Amino acid sequence: MSRSFAPAALALVLALGLPACASTPVADTPQDVFLARLNALCGQRFEGRVVTTDPADDDFRNSRLVMHVRDCAADEVGIPFAVGEDRSRRWVITRTETGLRLKHDHRDPQGEIHGWHMYGGDTVAPGTAERQSFPVDAESIAMFRDGGAEASTTNVWSVDVRPGDIFAYELRRPSGRFLRVEFDLTRPLAD
Repeated sequence: MSRSFAPAALALVLALGLPACASTPVADTPQDVFLARLNALCGQRFEGRVVTTDPADDDFRNSRLVMHVRDCAADEVGIPFAVGEDRSRRWVITRTETGLRLKHDHRDPQGEIHGWHMYGGDTVAPGTAERQSFPVDAESIAMFRDGGAEASTTNVWSVDVRPGDIFAYELRRPSGRFLRVEFDLTRPLAD
């Protein structure tokens, strides 16, 4: 190889290699995959059941539980959650600059704020594509304290999405409080 050819060959190798590097996709974060899994359920409704045994959850346990993944966008998913005839609950999972946020939107049938409203928390770790946890945020702690619900100031909510298996919603407190509701993703409800 002549000396004048070596720089040209090097330039050709670099030119051919750079586009491949530039087009290499960046791996999705666990939170990206988690939101995509939620969005894949958009428009579907699923029946659930309480799988924990705390007597505080008897009302839920004795009611028909239905979630409906219906308010879907790339950065936010809204999931109405009906407990029997009570349709006042909606979970909202939103992308933030640092992770994901879970809020509980409670409204009466006319759309007016009902009881505790927009409480929740933000992720503090990447979580996994299957599970995200949301420790209570400062705004919610203040709301709970103002309303006399001191026990709720230590809440940690978690949501699991296992495609083709289950969606689960959890509430945990260090005091031992634990609620888990699981929805069977293999059996979407007919409209």
